[in-house]
Amino acid sequence: MELSAKIAYNTAVQITSKIIAALLGLAAVAYITRYLGREGFGQYTTIITFLSFFAIMADLGLTLVTVQLISRPGADEDRILGNLLGLRLVSAVIFIGLAPLSVIFLPYDPLIKTGVAVTALAFFFIAMNQVLVGLFQKNLRMDKVSIAEVVSRAVLLLGVIAAVRLERGLLGVMAAMVLANAVSFFLHYLFSLNFARIRLRFDLETWRQIITKSWPLAVTIVFNLIYLKADTLLLSLVKRPSQIGIIAEVGIYGAAYKVIDVLITFPFMFSGLILPVLTARWAGGKPRDFKNTLQAAFNVMVIMAIPLAVGAQFTAEKIMVLVAGDEFTASGPVLRILILAALFIFLGNIFAHAIIAVDKQRRIIGAYIFTAVTAVIGYLLFIPRFSYFGAAWVTVYSEAAIAAASLFLVWKYTKFLPSPRLPAKALAAAAVMALSLYALNYWTVNLFISLLTAAAVYFISLYLLGGLSRKNIKFSE
Repeated sequence: MELSAKIAYNTAVQITSKIIAALLGLAAVAYITRYLGREGFGQYTTIITFLSFFAIMADLGLTLVTVQLISRPGADEDRILGNLLGLRLVSAVIFIGLAPLSVIFLPYDPLIKTGVAVTALAFFFIAMNQVLVGLFQKNLRMDKVSIAEVVSRAVLLLGVIAAVRLERGLLGVMAAMVLANAVSFFLHYLFSLNFARIRLRFDLETWRQIITKSWPLAVTIVFNLIYLKADTLLLSLVKRPSQIGIIAEVGIYGAAYKVIDVLITFPFMFSGLILPVLTARWAGGKPRDFKNTLQAAFNVMVIMAIPLAVGAQFTAEKIMVLVAGDEFTASGPVLRILILAALFIFLGNIFAHAIIAVDKQRRIIGAYIFTAVTAVIGYLLFIPRFSYFGAAWVTVYSEAAIAAASLFLVWKYTKFLPSPRLPAKALAAAAVMALSLYALNYWTVNLFISLLTAAAVYFISLYLLGGLSRKNIKFSE
């Protein structure tokens, strides 16, 4: 199977599975939001966000460096993966274990503190999963990851339904998450045995070599974490006038962010597939092939991202009511803003991965530090005055800054700049789509019909403009 076909197969399988997983996940969110309400969902969001800080610190850059290490010619996969898994086990126990201890000293109510303790185990399983995902990325067998994800989301939905039916409250919902993530890890490990003989290894010299390679990523991930998650955390902590309560405002913001989280799984998934290809081509001294692959990947991101950003401007409230219920109509305007951040994540993520492929991840540390510091200042300035709207706009700034920095560094070290032809055509097609959505909104057409019609209008327009062609998305051998 040629490379383009392999990438297309893995992408198609993942898109299909992501759609299924997203529908299952959104169904679970629909149950949770309607069951817990804005206040309860705010508590849920606060727990997840707080734990995310510790889980991402536990990453140590190992998730991204896994693909880089095992994609090099002659790499000893079994030894590398075994030590990566051993190192991840230690880091996960240390960092995630700190979360239930740290939350005690924050001014949250006891239910949130107990929720952090319960849900920490769910994040432990996620942390262990991430190293194994690198093995499937390298072998272009992300279908295995897709199966595990769909099964775990189904388990999550069933667990949430059981928690709701049995009236187990917030802690019952969090317990369902623990069970789902445990199932996911078990399946990932089971599938990995077809590609490598992985066992925990604790070779300190190998750990030193891995950390030497991964520490720049670890630093960037920590600062990335600060500007990504500080918005929700500060929303839950900063004192301000509020008619509905601070935690309820967190719930409104968190519901919109859940939709964004579903959407941005695609760029991370796709970039993860492209990373081993980019790494191999750059390391193999094939800069032209590297640039061709990067251009094709950028084109895919553009084709997907632009209609999402434009379409959400017309459908945000309807989407939030569908996902979370009438109580979360206020999340619609937040979604309109956050979708712009998602646009920059789509476009910038592929360049962030390209920096890793050319082994220049240390060079972007300064950009992450600058963005994290300025974003925190922005959150502290604007959240007290504008609540979740202030948080959302600062998030847009953060993602735009990192996307620009990533593109600059790719140009600096590879002399690659993406062609503007396809983005121009995608914008033109999205403008036609916007007119159709405006008309459909005027006639108050059903949301599903509006979305299907808009998608058809966009892709037909893009095809007629010459933007949908094999040439634009072909990954040369």
